[in-house]
Amino acid sequence: MSSGGEAYSMEAQYIRRHHSHDIGDNQCTSSLVKHIKAPAHLVWSLVRRFDQPQKYKPFVSKCTMKADIGIGSVREVNVKSGLPATTSTERLELLDDEEHILGIKIVGGDHRLRNYSSIMTVHPEVIEGRPGTMVIESFVVDVPEGNTMDETGYFVEALIRCNLKSLADVSERMAALDQTEPINRY
Repeated sequence: MSSGGEAYSMEAQYIRRHHSHDIGDNQCTSSLVKHIKAPAHLVWSLVRRFDQPQKYKPFVSKCTMKADIGIGSVREVNVKSGLPATTSTERLELLDDEEHILGIKIVGGDHRLRNYSSIMTVHPEVIEGRPGTMVIESFVVDVPEGNTMDETGYFVEALIRCNLKSLADVSERMAALDQTEPINRY
């Protein structure tokens, strides 16, 4: 069983390795970590579906692909009411099935997230003696005129936290349904 310090050390290593962004003036960035009680392959099966973010992102009502999935492909996402946007146009920047890395850049839409890009990584870990997953999502975005860096960071982090919580809920539900019975039953 690993100690909290070892877990933090792994988080820091993954963030240094995969989540460095070029930060310009008037931009903010952050990295968020979520531990999920489901195997990494299952979590990755949801994250990697650039064409179906609505499978776990609660604010997405519909996603339309502009072409087949591949680096550079673009999706048009419809956002549910309640957010200050209705559409977001997003380009797939990175999809690595071996390292479990997804990179996305927002290239248009009716919202205030300009020059937004994010990286999500999925890492296997052991949680309470069972296969689990550490998901890290980082972002960089321009601070809109009239907003502070703190306000912008807080808003984006709140959205990501909500998406990560939903990813955990969906993944853990799928893992629970997929549990196999023990072979040695008495």
